[in-house]
Amino acid sequence: MNNEALEVLKNRRSIRKFKTEQVTREELNAVLEAGTFAPTGAGTQAPVIVAVRDPAVVKKLDEMNARVLNMPQMPHPYYGAPAILLVLVPRNGITPVEDGSLVAGNLLNAAYAVGLGACWIHRSKEMFDSEEGRELLKEWGLPEDMMGVASIALGYPDCPQPKAAPRKEDYIVWVE
Repeated sequence: MNNEALEVLKNRRSIRKFKTEQVTREELNAVLEAGTFAPTGAGTQAPVIVAVRDPAVVKKLDEMNARVLNMPQMPHPYYGAPAILLVLVPRNGITPVEDGSLVAGNLLNAAYAVGLGACWIHRSKEMFDSEEGRELLKEWGLPEDMMGVASIALGYPDCPQPKAAPRKEDYIVWVE
């Protein structure tokens, strides 16, 4: 079976080198909208997506992530992406990690579908557990109890599309 959605799912790869050109508002809105259609526990739509395009805030997030990584000398944990999408969830939600992860997956696949590159960057939980992270939440008008689940480096790829590794033979177990 072959269709466009399945091809996106099979061909999307993490991009780790980006052009400096900022993502257009139209492309970003398409990606963000797809994120909002991810399934959530009990239909709560609890996650929040913060779209960051301000270069000063991107730089601050780079620095915060590098500190959590314990590599302050690493200049760009977000690989120089001009935009970062943060997926945050209420800590006391029904299924916070699962909901946030599904949103992040939709964002990654939608980015590829519209011709953008994206990469899931870890350490969001630690970033927003910090005093600096809680200050950003407050600055953005979000509750302090929000937990970071994922952050997505987003931009135009500045590298060839990576090829998929062969799928392992025992990936699927049939029980019939």
